[in-house]
Amino acid sequence: MTLQDLKGPYSAIFSLGINCLPAMELRAHGLRNMAGPLDWMGTPVLPNVTRLLRNRFQGMLSYPNLTTIDKANDELYNVWDREYDLYMNHDFYIHNNFPPHLAAYPEVKAKYDRRILRFLHKVESGGRILFIRTDSNYEDIKELAVTLEQLVTGPFHLLVVNHLPVPELELQDWKLKHVCVVNMPNQDVWYSNRHRWSFIFDGMWLI
Repeated sequence: MTLQDLKGPYSAIFSLGINCLPAMELRAHGLRNMAGPLDWMGTPVLPNVTRLLRNRFQGMLSYPNLTTIDKANDELYNVWDREYDLYMNHDFYIHNNFPPHLAAYPEVKAKYDRRILRFLHKVESGGRILFIRTDSNYEDIKELAVTLEQLVTGPFHLLVVNHLPVPELELQDWKLKHVCVVNMPNQDVWYSNRHRWSFIFDGMWLI
């Protein structure tokens, strides 16, 4: 697939990690009309994300599987879901959580349950969907694409953006159905690639 194949309208665009960057860029470009379940999480192991999707999020953020690792900053804890290897550093505030007791858990869990229900409703609605995943390899993306094909009822695409020591955007042909792969410069990925994301997103809109 090419970037040209991605252009056009979408009912929803969802980030599948590896971190907050895809959700940040979607928001900056007006392409994020709802919060996805993985928008603000660290999801370093893609096969675990694929398993999470295959399981339709069953067991995600189960309280016995949560461990407070450290402080993400002066305001928030970094909390790890051991079952799916998910890292949460935007949800559990230091002022109202007292590890190992996470007092805000009911509220946080309810928020993610709402996001999961919206996600599943959207992918089963028959509308055109775009998923974005960064920094992942061929075999893991191949498995993810197969799982998405089983989960999504309408047309969908999977955009893979890998940060590598390249001077400019490079399109890769992995010859995978539904999948478009782009390499992007890996220097200062949080701040210096905004114009490259703009180029990728040009010609896409939400309906």
